[in-house]
Amino acid sequence: MAEIFADGFSQWLTYFSKDRDITAKAFAHMFVLDQFYVALAGDRVAAFGACTDCQKFSTELQSAPLRRHLGWFKGTMAALILKREFQKPFINPPAETGSIEFIGTALSFRGQGAASAVIQHMLDHLPYRNYLIEEVADTNVPAIRLYEKLGFTEYRRKPLSSMQARRSGINHMISLRLEKA
Repeated sequence: MAEIFADGFSQWLTYFSKDRDITAKAFAHMFVLDQFYVALAGDRVAAFGACTDCQKFSTELQSAPLRRHLGWFKGTMAALILKREFQKPFINPPAETGSIEFIGTALSFRGQGAASAVIQHMLDHLPYRNYLIEEVADTNVPAIRLYEKLGFTEYRRKPLSSMQARRSGINHMISLRLEKA
């Protein structure tokens, strides 16, 4: 999972390390496994994603492993910055709402329906009436198309500051929701 995470979120993580293996090792500790669902192809993880009740977190960042793999300064920065992003509480989420998070697909399985299968499994088997997917980069067109194909609709578009947009190439963060009948 950590390798898929490093590949899928590389545009956000390259500040901390441009080396995918170092990034994977640094973040391998963070997954709260009972919040994650995986699609397997044989003994390989093809895709994964988390779903929480909007109260619990799907990740738990720890400073020590981040510092060990990224160095003292970048590890400390990763812990401070990403903890604020990854462990941001929902303010008054609607009742019966699940938060779908950290969808990732192994490079060799992209475009083959693995991520769709993970999300569809969550939609079919979890008890929520509403599902949120928060802050997808507007440049992540394949993900947005996938979510829309599964019935999600955009409900918020948050602009990035001009400095952030210039640095990342991303103009907006898009939030989507799905309400089951």
